[in-house]
Amino acid sequence: MAEEQNLSSEQMQNAIIQPTEIANLAVYLSSPLSVATNGASLRADSGVLKTV
Repeated sequence: MAEEQNLSSEQMQNAIIQPTEIANLAVYLSSPLSVATNGASLRADSGVLKTV
């Protein structure tokens, strides 16, 4: 996977995201708690990359 995305293996966290984590992000984004989240790019990758 790292080679396909032009990343070194050191940049990968080797974590697998669960469907509930995506659902939690969707619930947050549709709730009043996200009122200050404007035009943001939020990653839901369970920490696959150590850096953005």
